[in-house]
Amino acid sequence: MYAAGTDTIAAVATAMSDSGIGIIRVSGDESIELVDAVYRNAEGNRTLTKYDSHTIHYGFIVDKDETVIDEVMVSVMKGPKSYTMEDTVEINCHGGVLMMRRILDRVVEAGARIADPGEFTKRAFLNGRIDLSEAEAVMDIIHAKNDFSLKSSVKQLKGSVSSLIREIREDMIHEIAFIEATLDDPEHFDLEAEGYDKILLKKVKTIKKKIKNLIDSAEDGRILSEGIRTVIVGKPNVGKSSLLNALVGEDRAIVTDVAGTTRDILEENISIDGIVFRILDTAGIRSTEDIVEKIGVDKAKNAVEDADLILYVADSSVSFDENDKAVLEMIAGKNTIVLLNKSDLTNVMTEENIQFIASYFDGSEKNRIIRTSMKDRSGIDLFIRTVKEMFFHGDLMYNDEVFITNARHKEALQNTYDSLVQVQKSIEENMPEDFYTIDLMSAYEKLGSIIGEAVEDDLINEIFSRFCMGK
Repeated sequence: MYAAGTDTIAAVATAMSDSGIGIIRVSGDESIELVDAVYRNAEGNRTLTKYDSHTIHYGFIVDKDETVIDEVMVSVMKGPKSYTMEDTVEINCHGGVLMMRRILDRVVEAGARIADPGEFTKRAFLNGRIDLSEAEAVMDIIHAKNDFSLKSSVKQLKGSVSSLIREIREDMIHEIAFIEATLDDPEHFDLEAEGYDKILLKKVKTIKKKIKNLIDSAEDGRILSEGIRTVIVGKPNVGKSSLLNALVGEDRAIVTDVAGTTRDILEENISIDGIVFRILDTAGIRSTEDIVEKIGVDKAKNAVEDADLILYVADSSVSFDENDKAVLEMIAGKNTIVLLNKSDLTNVMTEENIQFIASYFDGSEKNRIIRTSMKDRSGIDLFIRTVKEMFFHGDLMYNDEVFITNARHKEALQNTYDSLVQVQKSIEENMPEDFYTIDLMSAYEKLGSIIGEAVEDDLINEIFSRFCMGK
């Protein structure tokens, strides 16, 4: 299949910035011997090769002339009980950038080479300690932006996705093997007489449903990990910037009584009740001769195209006009929550106006028209509940659920699903059993690409090239 490198690699495993502690990680067959060449214990002796695995030792890293470079703690982890399943040494030194580079240079001078990006995790994969989905979860943990993303990535590292994939593949390969066996021994097996087609069709439908559930979870997973791309739109001076400030909890946007104050897009990432929002506050939509304001309006229109959620803010204390209609035409058919703001003032928004607003959508927005006041924060709790109902299957309780958060995994699952559709079609059209195995095997292999079975070296290299140097 694949082969891990046999040479010894080294890299700084912590951030390349001044900090209290820095770690230089070394892995490979000669890692202990190479670090031993530059390490001295408190008595000035080379003793690293004599230590037991999973022990940590006080000492010094020295230069070629035995001059002390730094005071360190060195961890020794002998394979296969290490991250890479190889002999691994980690040098804990003072975290200055210059110091870390100097110690790394000494390890390289002793015979190691600089690791490629992600090479430690790549070796963990190639040596069989983790599969490919678990390896990708390592990078997801590093880049997690919120609690959900972190929890989901940790679960995937522990095998939540892998176990599901392996379970489904076992069901597939069992059927493939059974069909192949019967085709090789037709005298003892009569699939038609045993009604196998109906049995297989039922199993294929069951597997399809499992795959479809995982595909459907991908959008929720993306939203929960990256945040809901939320665009606030409306005509000028309706309270868009006040809404942003209320959600952020500080005066992020300038709020005045002057229409057209917001000229450019303001963006904030916030978390409310476990939901992460990537909120964009846009310029007010209206007809204007102001060139700068026109640019802001154009930017608002572009932002709407990529939004997961539109927050259309209307001023319920003033009459509905042509500018409101222009906004509605721009967001028609989008996932939208309508906020009738300034509800603390005298309401002039008629039921006819509300019906007109709802007519621009699919009908469900009738239940998403919420009266709000940024002055007393009324309606905000209902707004949060409405978002949950719009975007997530059931309550926002993800502790026991598995979400697909990786675009590569989603694509592989979709390809698997398409192959299973072909299997079902072949069964329903009474095609020869050979057709069943061809598409079942295709589904089996495509599903296996998620965990690293039957994938090309180029894909492996591409995935790990995205990792940071010391991981």
